[in-house]
Amino acid sequence: MILEAVMLQVKQGMEDDYEEAFSHASHIISGMEGYISHELQRCLEMKGKYLLLVKWHRLEDHTEGFRQSSEYQEWKKILHHFYDPFPTVEHFVKVNI
Repeated sequence: MILEAVMLQVKQGMEDDYEEAFSHASHIISGMEGYISHELQRCLEMKGKYLLLVKWHRLEDHTEGFRQSSEYQEWKKILHHFYDPFPTVEHFVKVNI
């Protein structure tokens, strides 16, 4: 399993609209092959800052399966205009210690 972690900065004053749009867009990602779960966290200290965490079975489920799909085009259309700056996506694997 891999964890996709994305720090999102939503344009000022658009937070409520973003959360509503994200709720609508959630069905897109949750229907993708290799998807396990996701959650969106709102920062307490900085207005408009969010953390998106998505669990995938494999890295390729996100980078190829989702990102190269028509569903991703719809995801982009719904959500990407809210971000400034555009977020950096990082992937993590659990350390077994």
